[in-house]
Amino acid sequence: MYQVKCFNKISPAGTSRFGKNYVCGEAVENPDAILVRSANMLDAELPENLLAIARAGAGVNNIPLKRCSEQGIVVFNTPGANANAVKELVLCALFLSSRKIVSGIEWCKSLTGEDVAKQIEKGKSKFVGPEIAGKRLGVIGLGAIGVLVANAATGLGMQVFGYDPYLSVDAAWGLSRGVHHARSLEEIWSACDYITLHVPQTPDTKGMINADSLGKMKNGVRILNFARGGLVETVPMLEALATGKVAAYATDFPVPAMLGVRGVLPVPHLGASTPESEDNCARMAVDELREYLENGNIMRSVNLPALAMARRPGSARVCLIHRNLPNTIGAFAGKLAEMGLNIENMQSKSRNEYAYTVLDVTGAFPENAVERLSNLEPVIRARILPQNA
Repeated sequence: MYQVKCFNKISPAGTSRFGKNYVCGEAVENPDAILVRSANMLDAELPENLLAIARAGAGVNNIPLKRCSEQGIVVFNTPGANANAVKELVLCALFLSSRKIVSGIEWCKSLTGEDVAKQIEKGKSKFVGPEIAGKRLGVIGLGAIGVLVANAATGLGMQVFGYDPYLSVDAAWGLSRGVHHARSLEEIWSACDYITLHVPQTPDTKGMINADSLGKMKNGVRILNFARGGLVETVPMLEALATGKVAAYATDFPVPAMLGVRGVLPVPHLGASTPESEDNCARMAVDELREYLENGNIMRSVNLPALAMARRPGSARVCLIHRNLPNTIGAFAGKLAEMGLNIENMQSKSRNEYAYTVLDVTGAFPENAVERLSNLEPVIRARILPQNA
């Protein structure tokens, strides 16, 4: 029986996919797996028996990845599950940052008297803004969301410049042929009227919108940040807004200093807040956990390599998370042979300093098999899945 703890309310569209061998809920203790959305787990205790954490969403800033890797805990996310929801909000922000619609609506609400129509005609010029058709949009990051945004903006008549030095083959196949391939960020900064961010926050991307990059942009540029708040440095952005260098800044991650500032469109982190997105993320997260817990297969992990191998009838499965060191596979084979076990099939993949090896074996396991495998120097976690029928 697998125990799954929910750190947030998770859509039943996902949790209903757990079978009869699962107990899932917020009150679960000593879990084998955790489902989480935005809850902060950075200082959370990670039980010794915890095997996996699935984030029902894309960002994993709230999960202690280093500790998880060191303890042999697989961390999953759900890239693409909320992509359409975020894309739609970004498109909304494109229009809102151009046409001063929000301030126009607030002004209309303040009008009184019988001559509202006359007041509107007299005052509407304060809310004039440009059309987006024909303008240049820079899309930084061409993952699941960035590709959808780029394609949609192309369909709206914008000239789209896409930048992503790590563009995957799958993303490239889905990208419209009308998207111009930018060779550098400098090309985006200098060429584009609008810039939208769709990259994770890492040491390399944190504060990528700063005084230096803002200085290279067009006057009156409009910037959209529906990825991560830390990608934009607050003080330089406020200064650029005050001088008119930036005409509008739309963000899903408002900070106190930006509230009430002219030109800022603060959105209360609504990117993935749709029923469809929450259902999609929950389904994907649950499927990832089940595949790992039941079959040892890793799909869409952010800290360990992807590895999927079909189960063979009549064989048990040995799953080993270990450090990526020389001669490790030979040590595994030798230890299994020592226990009288025969390897029927095997895969091993590495990711930086960590690796994952799966071996389908036949034979009778001694009672201390997990302990003997765990005692091998490179091994962080050893797990044996019972014989497959």
